[in-house]
Amino acid sequence: MASPITAIIGTGSYAPAKILTNADLTKIVDTSEEWIINRTGIRERRIAAPDESNSDMAARAGAAALADAGLPPAAIDVIIVATLTPDMPMPSTACFVQHKLGIPVHASCFDLNAACSGFLYALETGCALVESGRYRHALVIGSEKMSTVLDWQDRTTCVLFGDAAGAVVIGRATKPNSGFLGCNLNAKGSVTDILCIPGGGSNLPATPDSVATRQHFIKMKGREVFKLAVRSMEDSAREILEQHHLRPDQISCVIPHQANLRIIELIAENLGIPLERFFINLDRYGNTSAASIPLALDEARRAGRVRAGDTVLMLAFGAGLTYGSALIRL
Repeated sequence: MASPITAIIGTGSYAPAKILTNADLTKIVDTSEEWIINRTGIRERRIAAPDESNSDMAARAGAAALADAGLPPAAIDVIIVATLTPDMPMPSTACFVQHKLGIPVHASCFDLNAACSGFLYALETGCALVESGRYRHALVIGSEKMSTVLDWQDRTTCVLFGDAAGAVVIGRATKPNSGFLGCNLNAKGSVTDILCIPGGGSNLPATPDSVATRQHFIKMKGREVFKLAVRSMEDSAREILEQHHLRPDQISCVIPHQANLRIIELIAENLGIPLERFFINLDRYGNTSAASIPLALDEARRAGRVRAGDTVLMLAFGAGLTYGSALIRL
């Protein structure tokens, strides 16, 4: 196996101060703490302040990743923000982040939307740009203000999500056999209807009727999403392990998309990887979409759950249906 060309050289994350517990939600919708915990594993989530934008959170996570990498803002040549909740339809959230971090005008800036798989798609893109030799460092951020697209009258969806941001800095690999090993990205566009936000795009622009019928909030067919999430992430994990000639027992830590504890438990069982090797923080944050994997990766590093030499498997699925896996060796 050829030595990796690129590597994650810094990580950072940010979560808003406000905590919304399951007990708090029982005062908003017809649900119970027991129902939420038993079906999802989520106990609380973070909610951004009304005046706290997606780009505010993204910039905080990005600044932490830059500090961890020991790099000044001027070292960044491209900013990629994975998000489905941008500050505005245009310009990109990445442009706001560039300004807030003081990154010079030489940097390319763009957003990427693959929903909850967005960070892995952005990671692959950032690594490819750095590997090309035309970019020295990429700042890749997953950031979501999911609270703005939740129907707080729909107890099946509003209990699942939270707000947060996570970021990584990508640079050239400097240690033999360590770095970004590869990604396996997929999409199944035939099931776009099982998880979507119908309104707000060119297909259904905002109108009084679209607002009145609540078309600008997340709609989800839970059972279908659950089944496809388990199957898609398991298949992607098996494929990438086979591609890199690795056995499940050689994986030091699995960082899955933090959507549902039952999904994670089934994947662990099906892959034959002990649940103890999975890093799980969804009980404290809920599903933060594109932010979930970089947020968990940063927490896992800072908690000592992943160390130098560890092989880490990351798994994601999201609306589209998009899904994929990635391998890194620290």
